[in-house]
Amino acid sequence: MTGTTGTTTTATTPDTTTPRILVVGAGPTGLLLAGDLATAGIPVTLLEKRPHRISNLSRAFVLHARTLEQLDARGLADELEALGQPLDRLGLFGRLTIDLTGLPSRFNHLLVLPQYEVEKVLERRAVEAGADIRYETELTGLTQDAAGVTVRARRTEGRGEGEGEGRTETFRAAYVVGADGMRSAVRQAVGLPFPGRSVIRSVVLADVRLTERPPTVLTANAVGDAFAFLAPFGDGYYRVIGWNRARDVPDGEPLDLEEVRETVRRALGRDFGMYDARWMSRFHSDERQAPAYRAGRVFLAGDAAHVHTPAGGQGMNTGLQDAANLGWKLAAVAGGHAGPGLLDSYQAERHPVGRAVLRSSGGIVRLAMARRPWTLAARAALTAFLGTVGPVRRRLVGQITGIGYRYRAPRGAHPLTGARVPDVALAGGGRLHEALRGGRFVLITPEPYEAGAGRADRLTVARWASGRRTTVLVRPDGHAAWAAEAATAAQTGAALARHLGPVG
Repeated sequence: MTGTTGTTTTATTPDTTTPRILVVGAGPTGLLLAGDLATAGIPVTLLEKRPHRISNLSRAFVLHARTLEQLDARGLADELEALGQPLDRLGLFGRLTIDLTGLPSRFNHLLVLPQYEVEKVLERRAVEAGADIRYETELTGLTQDAAGVTVRARRTEGRGEGEGEGRTETFRAAYVVGADGMRSAVRQAVGLPFPGRSVIRSVVLADVRLTERPPTVLTANAVGDAFAFLAPFGDGYYRVIGWNRARDVPDGEPLDLEEVRETVRRALGRDFGMYDARWMSRFHSDERQAPAYRAGRVFLAGDAAHVHTPAGGQGMNTGLQDAANLGWKLAAVAGGHAGPGLLDSYQAERHPVGRAVLRSSGGIVRLAMARRPWTLAARAALTAFLGTVGPVRRRLVGQITGIGYRYRAPRGAHPLTGARVPDVALAGGGRLHEALRGGRFVLITPEPYEAGAGRADRLTVARWASGRRTTVLVRPDGHAAWAAEAATAAQTGAALARHLGPVG
């Protein structure tokens, strides 16, 4: 399959009545989404312009509690926990330490783990579930009509210098999801704007060895005009992220190890004897969000929909949670169990979360880099406030870890509706996250309930291990779709019909 100039082929959909979904971008967001769709039996093709080589040059290093819960509901969290390093405290502004051990989650910590390790696990799951992943395939055009989306892509596998433009392929899909990053070709193809601005310029990145081991797993601090962050890869190298306000230069300006050392010394007091840089680069940090995550049959997720500063380590986590929200909805619509209107809820639920992440991460980085007297005073006051006022601190922790987000419920709905449902114990010794595996809804009842064999592929029925009398229908993403106290069989049946479609 070498790149032959001028050759055009059409990628056909297998003989099936289930429409195909096409995902663009094989980062964590795209891989999780493709795996969810394939697990649900939906034909899915994933296009990625990079070669089939998972890079260790990733910027993300943290998995937060809510993301770990989502991964646990896919049977992946324990494997990732074994690869990473848990951290039960999070430092802010050099003075405030946030204890995560009180989180109402099985994962009462954050997990320090490079993004490429997450991608390896997600890719394996997607492939084993049957996802069709096409590496070295770059989207070049997209058009949509009332019945579906036509995507044009250029196949570059085996194309050397001077070999032309490669082979062109055409794909037809019911829906397309752009998970292809900040410079999303999908977003540009459908004409969605990406308003915002650069917040920090000339951030330096480097992978280095250290002769001195840092005192904590994550090391970060800001002093005056400098900020630095250190995190281990686990292979003897550390990722350095640094910024020096006095060194505001374009991204293309040459970078050497001495500049990295100087930035780290300014922020952390010493450079830990760094040496042997295997990679160095500059980048700028933007705050941007698409006003709409959907244009017709095309959706955006992850960095294609929103980007923000790295403060709080929320970028990869927000994208993975976008995928968890969108995947089951696309599967329900493509599988004929829900109407297209369900897909409107993706924008309604995830856009406000993206906006909140922009605000919280932006607020953290601005306070961290404060230097004027009034901003320093505001930071000191906020630090003292967070240190003494528990509810406010818990709200901040809930935002950073993702535990605190809930989706808007209809007026008059039970208070649980829209909320994240904890990993509760179920009768028989199981727990909710285990019951969610496979992408099904879970109905938790106080008494035995016969839901009917026609929904066995979409629903698991379980009972509380406790004596709780609430009946809760949990969506595949772990949020409550419906709940009622002392629900009748008729009420429960109506809720199932509303959210899962008819029996059969």
